[in-house]
Amino acid sequence: MSSPKQASPVLEVTTANAGGASTGPTTHGIDDATARRIVRKIDYTIMPILFFTYLFNFMDKTILSSASVFGLKSDTHLVGQDYAWVSSVFYFGYFFWSYPTTLLIARLPVAKYMTANTLFWGAVVGLTAACSNYGGLITVRFLLGIAEATTTPALMFITSTWYTRDEIPTRTGIWFAGNSVGGIVASLLAYGIGHIEDNVHPWRWMFIVLGVITFIWAFAILFFLPDKISTAKFLTEEERSWAIDRVVISGTGKTENTVWIWDQMRECLIDPKTWLLFIITLLCQIPNGGTQNFANLVIKSFGFSSLESTLINIPYSLISVASISGTGWLAGRFRQSNCILAALVVLPPVVGSALIVSRSSIPHGVSLFGYFLISTGSSALPLLLALVQTNFRGVTKKMTMTALIFIAYCAGNIAGPQLFKEAEAPHYWTAFRAIMICYALVVVLSMTLRVYLQSMNKKRERDEGIVGSSGAAGAVGGGKVVGASVSGNSTEAMNGVQLRPEDYEDVTDWKTYGFRYRL
Repeated sequence: MSSPKQASPVLEVTTANAGGASTGPTTHGIDDATARRIVRKIDYTIMPILFFTYLFNFMDKTILSSASVFGLKSDTHLVGQDYAWVSSVFYFGYFFWSYPTTLLIARLPVAKYMTANTLFWGAVVGLTAACSNYGGLITVRFLLGIAEATTTPALMFITSTWYTRDEIPTRTGIWFAGNSVGGIVASLLAYGIGHIEDNVHPWRWMFIVLGVITFIWAFAILFFLPDKISTAKFLTEEERSWAIDRVVISGTGKTENTVWIWDQMRECLIDPKTWLLFIITLLCQIPNGGTQNFANLVIKSFGFSSLESTLINIPYSLISVASISGTGWLAGRFRQSNCILAALVVLPPVVGSALIVSRSSIPHGVSLFGYFLISTGSSALPLLLALVQTNFRGVTKKMTMTALIFIAYCAGNIAGPQLFKEAEAPHYWTAFRAIMICYALVVVLSMTLRVYLQSMNKKRERDEGIVGSSGAAGAVGGGKVVGASVSGNSTEAMNGVQLRPEDYEDVTDWKTYGFRYRL
């Protein structure tokens, strides 16, 4: 690992304006109450947009599962593994666009880029209703993958732009919970639309309704989501300056007006934690890809009707919401809990998949309980995303890691549906054995990642001679507080520490003096 940039930990500095230019020595005179009010303003403006965007993202992607039991397979003449490939091809599109979109997110006005992308995404969802054969479905699902490839990386970028390292895990958990809330809404929507009896057929109405809603939502993003902190109209000029500086002090550095730095990309590719996170994500998403698209088919095999299968998914989604939100809060509250939580949330799916594998010798009720246990597995991904946002510094390095995470995400979700072999329906023995093995490996590798990050923190303490902080962005000579006392909400740090122009430089975690990794 490269030596961190050395600097003397002093507090004598000059501060910078919203654009990052030096304005001479000034001081933020903001008290705790005002600081909390500004963070609430940010939360009330930014988080609802991220939450509902992710809600629609999940609904539009997974409504295919509900559509599959309401005539889609017969109306489009799917046979054999056709449905599995319709499920998987989404992730080929996602994979194709994952890296290009991370470059664009960092370079383009992010809100406007998301608006254009959401308009395209809504149109593709609506056009799915016009499909009448396998070729049509393959095409629109590939295009939908391209459209949705932007959503999660963009939300990660926005979260790390606006929030501190202590706030990121909780906020990521909040918007990622839109995933599971979307599952509840999609189930209720499918149940209601499933009663329609006409020549259009319920599955087509599902795509039409969701496509129109998503298309309209794009305008909410355009009007209410700022491209960056320095152009946020809902904050005053002083509040914008404070919001930028607090992220520089307790976040992961500057994200405005950055350029692509190839050395940062190289550093990401040789960083061991990059590949540990990559493999863990891959193993988490192999189960996810199958269970998302075959959920209703599996539930029907327990003896429920098509309509009942949509309602059975609601408690599954409620458990996911509680798990994602709860672990996100804990990861934000306790800086050394992230890897442990990632290991804990996949233990119930190990047990659940083992029960489903044994379904021939146990009652359907126990098998259904096993299916509900699998629901906590989705909590692992937001914990991994939070580790990326809090432990990778430097825009290029972070966005390269983001692209790699979603390459792993795509690979896992492509492979997952293929494990659900039509010849093994409705039991899918191979799939649930694979789910059990994948999640067991996640437990082992999550703890390996924790040990590695812990050893790197100790090494940096020895090399630098200071404790450092896993809450602050780092301890650079421009005036960030040295030590572990800085919290993400510390107004004392904001008022007592001013910043020099070099503190706004786009540098990586390897080269930031005092930077410590969250475990």
